[in-house]
Amino acid sequence: MESKQVISCPASLSSSTRWWGGDTVAVVTGANKGIGLAVVKRFAEVGLTVVLTARDVERGKKAAEKLRDEGLHNVRFFPLDVSEADSIKTFVSWLQTTFGGLDILVNNAGVSFNEMNENSVELAESVIKTNFEGPKLLTHSLLPLFRLSPSSSRILNISSRLGSINKVRNLKIKATLQKERLSEEEIQGVVNMFVEDVKQRRWQSQGWPEIWTDYSVSKLALNAYSRVLARRFHRTRLSVNCFCPGFTQTSLTRGQGTHTPDAAAELAVSLALLPPQHLPTGQFFLGFGPYNKSRL
Repeated sequence: MESKQVISCPASLSSSTRWWGGDTVAVVTGANKGIGLAVVKRFAEVGLTVVLTARDVERGKKAAEKLRDEGLHNVRFFPLDVSEADSIKTFVSWLQTTFGGLDILVNNAGVSFNEMNENSVELAESVIKTNFEGPKLLTHSLLPLFRLSPSSSRILNISSRLGSINKVRNLKIKATLQKERLSEEEIQGVVNMFVEDVKQRRWQSQGWPEIWTDYSVSKLALNAYSRVLARRFHRTRLSVNCFCPGFTQTSLTRGQGTHTPDAAAELAVSLALLPPQHLPTGQFFLGFGPYNKSRL
């Protein structure tokens, strides 16, 4: 993204800053567990209508039912696999028919197949498809449905400091991604280059990030895409930001971490619900811990 901000504590969600209501629709992907589920719960607690999506139908249904059993009746479930174009098409059609549009999209769905100290790229294409290409296609498909209300519609991409530009050692790739007028086609070109390097077994020598390489490249691409999208919709009523939740205790980290999904969700939701007059766009927000001065 073009600039960075640090979140050290949740923004107020008090009635004095409340711009949303029960007819405000938020969509959260990959939300049957972890940060996604915690984000859904927090949105519902403060009064939004929330669409919980998940690839696994049974787990998604159970997650939504559990929240409704807790009294959060403003949660709906619909299956969505962001790595499948047909699933995205079905979901977008349902959302338009059911709600007529949306106000907030949280692209949370993501995968990594590595243990904490591993760095295999055997499933790199799947990681790229789920973490970057899927969210990009979903976002494109939903753009016509954003209400662009006076309070501003919002896209929040859950990302990672592992996708920071300073993790890239290849100067040519770095120069491409730092271009002021970067295009989606150039981002896809970088991603395709990575996939080809993996296929040719030369990825280790080509200057790609050294830790969780496939995951890092997927988030690098997502950050770059978010910057391009934010520039495109600059001065409109649609903001696009990224949020790194830090080392959170989820299945992705095999339960390791410095804080809970609820703590990460509190920050994410506070950011997504910033008052319109304080809502930025094109920002990369960092939460928690000693990495809050990392540069993209």
